Amino acid sequence: MRNRFKKTAIAGAKNAGLLLKKNLGKVRFIEFKGVIDIVTEMDKKAEDLIIKTIKKEFPEHGILTEESAEQKSKSEYRWIIDPLDGTTNYSHGYPVFCLSMALEKAGEIILGVVYDPMLNELFTAEKDRGTYLNNKRIKVSQIHELSTSLLATGFPYDVRTSSQNNLKHFSNFAVRAQAIRRAGSAALDMCYVACGRFDGFWEMKLKPWDTAAAMLIIKEAGGIVTDFRGKRFSLYSGETLASNGLIHDEMIRVLQGRRK
Repeated sequence: MRNRFKKTAIAGAKNAGLLLKKNLGKVRFIEFKGVIDIVTEMDKKAEDLIIKTIKKEFPEHGILTEESAEQKSKSEYRWIIDPLDGTTNYSHGYPVFCLSMALEKAGEIILGVVYDPMLNELFTAEKDRGTYLNNKRIKVSQIHELSTSLLATGFPYDVRTSSQNNLKHFSNFAVRAQAIRRAGSAALDMCYVACGRFDGFWEMKLKPWDTAAAMLIIKEAGGIVTDFRGKRFSLYSGETLASNGLIHDEMIRVLQGRRK
């Protein structure tokens, strides 16, 4: 059954990814959910394609997605989907985005799939079975110090109106890390931690569909995911701190405003 779950997730991600890739630069409709929070017609088309793929194989499963109302069920299985992580990038024709799919069983994530159709990179993880990039086993980096670390982050959609906007954390990390990148796709950023391209990632106010798959991908690659205090991570906590594990304590100290 686990192989069937994985095959369904990969099929859904790749089919929707091909759709997004073919239509990059052709966005015709943009709806504003907030001042800078948007959704395009391609978000919805990709989501419909993924849901159709899942329902064909597992009609009894629940589904939680970014763009539609949750489909609740009595099943212990629930899919958590972001059909287009990096919508702002996509709407501008900037080719940095992905699709994210996770499968939850009785409240625990057991499968994570993140697909970048532009680079044809498929990140997959199953609980207790490791993490793979295009079928090759991957691990987090071995960087031990924050000062030589490459980090990634993003900013919440209420950055203009809320004091909890990550700007202070960004400033604090900017003078302590080697460098910081802000690419615009949280799921991809986290997958890059899993494969060692980034050493750490932090962001606030993310949603379950942003982190569900990538969290498992990082953990199965040997990394750590917590809240900003180092406590157990929750998809609903609003705080995401991920790292190779070696710089985690240093990152916590920066986030808490403490010096070493």
